[in-house]
Amino acid sequence: MPDLATYRAGVGAAPDEMLAWPLHGTGLESLGRGGRPELIPTPQPGPRELLCRVDAAGLCFSDIKILTLGSKHPRISGRDLSRDPVIMGHEAALTVVAVGAELQQQYHLGDRFVVQADIIYRGQGVAFGYALPGALAQFTRIGAEILEGDEGRYIIPIEPDTGYAEAALSEPWACVERSYRTTHRTSFRQGGTALLGAAAGADTGAVVLGELASGPWPARLVLAGLSGVSQFGAQARSWQAEGELEEHDALTPALFEGRQFADIVLIGNVEPEVIEAASAALDKGGILCLVRSDPLPRPVRVDVGRIHYDDVHYLGTTSSDLSTGYRSRASDLKPGGKAWFLGAGGPMGQMHVQRASEDPDGPSLIVASDVDADRLGTIPERYGAAAQQNAIELVCLDPNALGPEAFNGRLTSLAREGFDDVVCLAPVPALIPGALARVGRDGVLNLFAGLARGTVVELDLTPVFQRGVRLIGTSGSAISDLEFTLRKTERGQLSPNRSVAAIGGMRAARDGLEAVQKGRFAGKVVIYPQIPDLALTRLEDLAAVLPDVAAHLAEGAVWTREAELALIEHYL
Repeated sequence: MPDLATYRAGVGAAPDEMLAWPLHGTGLESLGRGGRPELIPTPQPGPRELLCRVDAAGLCFSDIKILTLGSKHPRISGRDLSRDPVIMGHEAALTVVAVGAELQQQYHLGDRFVVQADIIYRGQGVAFGYALPGALAQFTRIGAEILEGDEGRYIIPIEPDTGYAEAALSEPWACVERSYRTTHRTSFRQGGTALLGAAAGADTGAVVLGELASGPWPARLVLAGLSGVSQFGAQARSWQAEGELEEHDALTPALFEGRQFADIVLIGNVEPEVIEAASAALDKGGILCLVRSDPLPRPVRVDVGRIHYDDVHYLGTTSSDLSTGYRSRASDLKPGGKAWFLGAGGPMGQMHVQRASEDPDGPSLIVASDVDADRLGTIPERYGAAAQQNAIELVCLDPNALGPEAFNGRLTSLAREGFDDVVCLAPVPALIPGALARVGRDGVLNLFAGLARGTVVELDLTPVFQRGVRLIGTSGSAISDLEFTLRKTERGQLSPNRSVAAIGGMRAARDGLEAVQKGRFAGKVVIYPQIPDLALTRLEDLAAVLPDVAAHLAEGAVWTREAELALIEHYL
C-alpha cells in the first residue's frame, strides 16, 4: 500500500477495476446491484484526456432528484438508464493519476482540481454527475467536455494543502455564494424584446423612461394601450427609432400568447389576468416590472419554479419614472439589516446561516426557522459564537413548537417594518406567500430552494411595487463563483469543513443518499471513494469507531484537514 505522501502525489498505476454506483433506473433500489457498488473497468484516458482519482464526494439533494426522476430528469431527459446508467455525484475533489499523451505539457500527476458541474459543450448542457459520469466512482475520466468547454475549462486547480472534503464542498458553497454575488439588470436587455403596456384609463402623462432611455435598447419594442399623443408613447417611439416597433390599442392577455419577452413593464391598474399572462411570457432572465399605486385586487398566479431555475425577476415602483423600478440594491445581505432564513436547519440552510454569522459586515439580526427541532438546535451550537463575535443577534424559531399565532407574533416583534432579506431554503410552495408579506421596503425575497418549473403559487405582488420588494432566485453556479469560493476557502475566510455532518467510504454511499433523502443530518455527507468499507458515521460518533481520527476533530465535532489526513493514513 502507498504511504500518505505517495497517495497525495497521485503516483502509482490505477487498478484495472474500480468500485462505482451506476444508477439503472429510479429509486435507491436501482443504484448499484443488490444495494452494493459494482466493480467495473477503470476508464482509460485518451490522448487529450485525464484520468482522475476521486478523493472526496459530497452528497446533495440534487442527487435525490435524479434518483426520483430517473430518465425524466431534465438534465438526462430521454436516456435509457437500464442500458446507459448514470454515475451521480457532482461535488468532487479530484487528483490526476494519468495524463493523455497530448496533454503532458499542461497536466501532471498529482495535480488537484474541483469540478464546475454545470458544463456547456458545443451548446449543450452535459453536467458532471448527470450526463457525464460523476464522483460516485473511484476514478473518472476528464475529457473535452470539461477541458474544452464553451465557457472555458470546467476544472479549477486546488492548492496543495487544501483538504479533500472542503474542496469538494466548494461546489455547493459556490451555489450559496452565487445567490449573493449575482448581479441584476438595471436596464432593458440589449437585443431583446420589450413590452410597455398600460391599463385602460391609466394616466401616462407623467410617465417617463428616466435612466432607461439611455440604453441599451431592445431590438423590438411592443407598445400596448399607449396609442395616441401621450408624451410617454411619443418618447418610447422616438427612443426605438432604430429598432422594430409594434403597437396595439389595448393591453390584453391574448397579446402574450405564444410569445417571449425579455422585459415587460405594466403601467396602471392592470388586471391580474393580464399580469398572469405576462408572467408566463417572460423569457429566461426576464423582468416583469409593475408600475402602479393601488393594491392588487387578488393574488396573482406565479410560476415560482421559474424564478429559481430561469432567473426571472419581479420588481416594481409607484413612481412615474420607470427606471426606479429597475434599480436595486446588491444581492448580498444588507449590512446591519435583518435577515430571515426559512428552512435553515438543512445542509444548505446551515450554509446560508454560517455565511451570514461569519460575515463582519453582515446583518444585525439573523432569524433561522425550521420545523425540525433537532436540526434547528444545531445552529446556535455551530454558529452562535461567530454571530456573537460579529455583534449579530441569532434567533432560532420552530413554527411547530410555537404555534402559528406565537410564531407570527415573534416575527413581527423582531422585524416590525419587515425583513431586509428573506431567503427561502425549504422547497415548500405554501411558505412563499407569507415570506413575501414579511419583506420590508427595498428588500429581497430569494427563492433559493429548487421548486420545479410549473410550481404555481398565488402571490399578492402588492409589496413588489408599493415597497420596492424584489423577487429573485438562482440555480447552480458559474466557473467564476467556484473560483471565488475556493479562493475564499484557501484564504481562511470560509470553512466548508464546518458543513460536514457525516463521513463514509465507498460502500456507504447508498446509506448516505438515503440519509440525505430522509433529512437525517443537519450538515453534509461526504464520501471517500478510495476507502471501501467505512460505514456511514456521524462525526459525533467517530470516537467510538476511529478514535485516532476523532482526536483531530475541532471542538464541537467539526471536521478538519488534520482529521481527514489521519483518516486516509489510517486506511492506507
